[in-house]
Amino acid sequence: MPWEKKFDENTALEKAMQVFWSKGFDSASMANLIAETGINRGSLYNAYGGKRALFVKALLKYDQENRKAILAQLEALDDPRSAIYNFFDNTVANTVADTERKGCFLFNTVLDSGSHGEEVNTIVANGLREIEGFFRRSIEVGQMRGDIRKDIDPQSKAKAMLALALSIRVLGRGAYTETALRTIAAEAKQLID
Repeated sequence: MPWEKKFDENTALEKAMQVFWSKGFDSASMANLIAETGINRGSLYNAYGGKRALFVKALLKYDQENRKAILAQLEALDDPRSAIYNFFDNTVANTVADTERKGCFLFNTVLDSGSHGEEVNTIVANGLREIEGFFRRSIEVGQMRGDIRKDIDPQSKAKAMLALALSIRVLGRGAYTETALRTIAAEAKQLID
């Protein structure tokens, strides 16, 4: 008799994502995943192919529902300066509201990139490249419209903004106060003023 799934895969993936997000890949045990999802070990392996495969699916889910969705909303504003400002304001607001101090799952994975394989590192690299691309495109459009100075280099400013966004999310996990995070965000905004 073939194996029959008796759980909702999306719900289980959401719960697994929360475990990986708060603990990271290495610290999340199979026992944690089983307890949180309510799925036994065999079913977990049958449905997802093991811990690493489950981590990849959880990271892709997070990336799709968070980073991609946020960037799409900001680019839809059709106001590059406001899009960049909103990105940093929202990053600080989300960091401050993160009472569990989980940070950003994608950025957290960057910090552990040495322990991940090529597939995870590719997902992370693509996500970072797309965030940087959002900043670069926003600057370029703003320059074409005359809203952002033409004498700044979009590529270098985009890289700096990515680094500042990452620092807000990482330092906001406990090392910096809201005031300090707002100072970093203000410096990021100054890059286009």
